[in-house]
Amino acid sequence: MFGTTDRRHFLQHAAASTAVTLPGLNFLAKVRAAAPEMKKKQKSLIILWMAGGPPTIDLWDLKPESQNGGPHKPKPTAASGVEISEHLPLVAKQFKNLSIIRSLNSKEGDHDRGTRMMNTGRAPNPLLDFPSIGSVLAYYQSLDIEAMKNADLPASISVGGPRGGAGFLGMKYAPFNVQNPGTPPENIAAPAGIDEGRMARRAALFNRVEGSFSTNMPIDSKTGKPMVLDAAQAHKEVYEKALNLVVSTRKDVFSLDKELDGKPIDPKLKEEYGNDGFGRSALLARKLVEAGTAAVQITLGGWDLHANTHQTLATQRLPVLDKAMGTLVKDLEQRGKLKDTVIVWMGDFGRTPRINQNAGRDHWSRCWSVVLGGGNIKGGVAYGATDKDGTSVSENETSVLELFGTLYKGLGIDPTPETNASVRDNLGRPYYIAGDKPNEKTGKLWIPDLVS
Repeated sequence: MFGTTDRRHFLQHAAASTAVTLPGLNFLAKVRAAAPEMKKKQKSLIILWMAGGPPTIDLWDLKPESQNGGPHKPKPTAASGVEISEHLPLVAKQFKNLSIIRSLNSKEGDHDRGTRMMNTGRAPNPLLDFPSIGSVLAYYQSLDIEAMKNADLPASISVGGPRGGAGFLGMKYAPFNVQNPGTPPENIAAPAGIDEGRMARRAALFNRVEGSFSTNMPIDSKTGKPMVLDAAQAHKEVYEKALNLVVSTRKDVFSLDKELDGKPIDPKLKEEYGNDGFGRSALLARKLVEAGTAAVQITLGGWDLHANTHQTLATQRLPVLDKAMGTLVKDLEQRGKLKDTVIVWMGDFGRTPRINQNAGRDHWSRCWSVVLGGGNIKGGVAYGATDKDGTSVSENETSVLELFGTLYKGLGIDPTPETNASVRDNLGRPYYIAGDKPNEKTGKLWIPDLVS
């Protein structure tokens, strides 16, 4: 048995995490039996998260002939027949690599519920904490022996604030948060005066001490297992993630001064991305996926535009978005990494087609747009449509799970139940990453028109 000090240390750090991780570890015990079927060489995902709910009718699905259209004009892109906002000229040039879904119905018009829905694919459930897509990809990466050479870096990283958690998958797969792009995360350096050798010995001691929590606990007479094995494992995983970064030789990946090969990053490239938080986040995301991170989410906030929508878009949001997003796609393609990286632009929900009395738009989830590209995603496609006033879907309504299925397929992961063995969530129900109800027309869990 362990001593009083060890007990106190354990309980302080494990209490908050066990409520979520207990079911998750039970889930993992079952899902690992399906590992041979699930193991695949996946691509990386970059999520461009637009916090607050962007007015997609003013960006990707303009209605110039309607009173709902607003003052912005549509302009051609590099894709024949596809037009987007005149205020996104750099993104427009990349539409040979990007596509739009204009018919998403997410059904959640509340910020918190919409954020959870768009990160997990499921409506919030008080009984079940679903994992975000980033955490699912982190789990998938853990099954890939080749990808595990990057285990000293977090597999899921959120830049500028977490938007999705690991849910019942457990803390091991939770996103690692980077607050300020270009500034190394806090607490990843060894303490002052501690050299690498001493840090390695501390890591070995950590593993021995943590192992005692799961081996020296009272045995449950019913199960024959240590009574708090799951809690001990959750505690170990939280600290192991941090320790991996401390002893990593690749912490420079978080720097925006040098590339992975040690060469200086071109100042002109930094300027192209934009000398602002979102531009730096986009450049960091490119570095992180090059380094092997499975999922990176970067955030551009300020989209809750209930007033002065069009002026704010033209002078603030869209110039920042255009530089970062347009340069990110171009940079990935020029470096030969776009084929290995899926990009998705999305937010909480869309905004009302009707312009309110404050020259703004309100919450709207019934029909709005997302943009995706890279990996196995086809470019130059405008999928689905809304009616002439943008008030309802007129062609190919798309669910959030169908969007997720398309993203997984674009990442090289087949989301069908046949390929992902029947695993169980903490309520004992089968959990499939993109659901188990194919589109009635296509018979698929994804959009065939968007996947090569």
